[in-house]
Amino acid sequence: MKEKLTLVKVGGAIVEDEAQLAQLLKDFSAIQGRKVLVHGGGRRATQVAARLGIESQMVGGRRITDADMLEVVTMVYGGLVNKNVVARLQAEGVAAIGLTGADGDVIRSHRRPVKNGVDYGFVGDVDNVAHGVLSHLIEQGMVPVLAPLTHDGEGHLLNTNADTIASEVAKALAKVYDVTLIYSFEKKGVLSNPDDDDSVIPVITRADFERYRADGTISGGMLPKIENALAAIDAGVSRVIITLATAIDGEHGTVIK
Repeated sequence: MKEKLTLVKVGGAIVEDEAQLAQLLKDFSAIQGRKVLVHGGGRRATQVAARLGIESQMVGGRRITDADMLEVVTMVYGGLVNKNVVARLQAEGVAAIGLTGADGDVIRSHRRPVKNGVDYGFVGDVDNVAHGVLSHLIEQGMVPVLAPLTHDGEGHLLNTNADTIASEVAKALAKVYDVTLIYSFEKKGVLSNPDDDDSVIPVITRADFERYRADGTISGGMLPKIENALAAIDAGVSRVIITLATAIDGEHGTVIK
């Protein structure tokens, strides 16, 4: 029987909110057994870029990453946010180790090709996750904290969506562990009415998703999140939950099946 592992992805909005981040890290530290944390940080990157006079460009919720923006996200994701989270987890008694995809060749990607006239720049789509490296660290009692940066194996860092990293890492680790993937953010789950925080859809199957997407119930940034969740289920991840950052116990939110 596979050992259980919990992978939590925390969004940039939570990283930006001191009270919510403190509570999430406390709750994460209380999770028993093997675990991994994946974090975003897009809002902080936008703020730092603005201070440096670098304009942030988004297409469909995805950041256009030119050479200047790549420097910003590398500093913010791999440095400021990642090391702050690692230090805070150490204070909670968690043996955290901060990683980008380049460290230990953990996550390798290719640069996203130009599509429909959109050049995303230095944005990576994941090709491989070295689950053996991660599982070795985990079995040594370490807790990987992954920043949303990968590399192409040719010396280039790439900005990579944190939801995608969470899904791809969960899929890879499902070869070794019984994985629960939790997407934590500022809402109680996937909402049927974005203006009603209590309109949580308790369960979403692939058929449900196609219906909700067609009728507009689910749209925008939630679409790739659920697509990543469904891909994780298809690849052997046992359970995927989308929930509030203060509810990562897995008892609340939207279950993806």
